[in-house]
Amino acid sequence: MCGRFVVAKAGNELVGELRVDLVADELPPPSYNVAPTDPVAVVLDSAKTEPPTRRLEPARWGLVPSWAKDLSIGARAFNARSEELEEKAMFKNALQKRRAIIPSTGYYEWQLQADGKTKIPHFIHPEDGSPLLFAGLYEWWKDPSKADDAPDRWVLSFTILTREAMGPLGSIHGRMPVFMDQDHADAWLDPTVDYPRDVLDAAVDAAPYVAETLAWHPVDTAVGNVRNNSPALIEPLDS
Repeated sequence: MCGRFVVAKAGNELVGELRVDLVADELPPPSYNVAPTDPVAVVLDSAKTEPPTRRLEPARWGLVPSWAKDLSIGARAFNARSEELEEKAMFKNALQKRRAIIPSTGYYEWQLQADGKTKIPHFIHPEDGSPLLFAGLYEWWKDPSKADDAPDRWVLSFTILTREAMGPLGSIHGRMPVFMDQDHADAWLDPTVDYPRDVLDAAVDAAPYVAETLAWHPVDTAVGNVRNNSPALIEPLDS
C-alpha cells in the first residue's frame, strides 16, 4: 500500500476545502487511476514567507531526493513506512523540513483471497464523499541535464506515508496510509513545528478514527492496468 489512488476533483476545487493561498498555474487533471510517477496536486506550506504560504502544486508520485542521479529512484519510493523515516537517508531530512498533504478521493487496495493466489481490488473512500487526506513528504530535485533557465529543470516529488492497518481495513491489507483529519493536517504542514515526529505520531494514533469513517467495495481488476482511467473503475464490481 498504497499503489493506486483516485483524485476525482480538479485541483482548483480543493482550494477552499484545504485553505490554500496560492495555486500553481497548471495542475494535473482528475484521475481515477493514479500510479507511481504520475503527477497529482499536493499541498505544502512554504516557509519562505511569514506567515507561511499554503500552496497547491503539481508533484510527481515517488520521492526523488536531491542527491539522486536521475528520476528512476522515485518509482520505488512512492510509499514510506512512518515508523522507519528517521532510519532512511531518503526520508529523514524531508520529515524535518518538507512535509506535504496529498488530497484524494480514495485509494485502491488488493485483498488476497482464500486460495492464496487471487487478489481482488477494493476502492476505499470516505463514505460522505469528503476528501481523504494522506500524510506525505516532498523533495525538490534539480535535473542536471537541463539548462538553468529551463522551466522543467526542478522536479517536485512526493511519497505517501503508511502505517500498520487497523480494524476492518486490516482484513484487506496489512498496511494503510497515514490518514489525516484537518487539524492534524494543519499541524503537519506547519514548517515552524520543532518536533514533527510528535505531530506524526499523533496523526498515526488518530488514523484509525479516520479509517472508521471509510467505506469500501470490490472493483474490477481493470484498475490494475495503468492505461485504464475512467469513473467506471470505482464502480462496485457487482454493478
